[in-house]
Amino acid sequence: MSDYLQLVGIDVYAHHGAHAAERELGQRFVVDVGLWADLEPAANSDDLALAVDYAAVHRVIVAAATAAPCHLIEALAGRLCREVLGAFAVERVRITVHKTHPPISGFFGEAAVTLERDRSWHAGLAGGEDRP
Repeated sequence: MSDYLQLVGIDVYAHHGAHAAERELGQRFVVDVGLWADLEPAANSDDLALAVDYAAVHRVIVAAATAAPCHLIEALAGRLCREVLGAFAVERVRITVHKTHPPISGFFGEAAVTLERDRSWHAGLAGGEDRP
């Protein structure tokens, strides 16, 4: 059985970007996380020890997102996928990184990238396989 848990709107201030000024000054990013896992044990027991602790997921995301700077939000999303799959008993993860104010003249929206990765992808990384 595969159930779905999501955290929407993790707000982080970090120093990612292709431009030196972005990495120097930093900026706001918003991260959404979707997790596929068997949530039935937690649903039946009402026991946090049997759940995916989303407060712990939040801590892992914030720590990884505020670590060493990336030039691309794609690279940041990949890092976050690796960290979540390495830290939690989930089958699959979907990470969306929103760059809330990209430095594009006349553009007032946001840029966002979404990566979805599963346990087999993570196992391939552990085996030395080069994957994006």
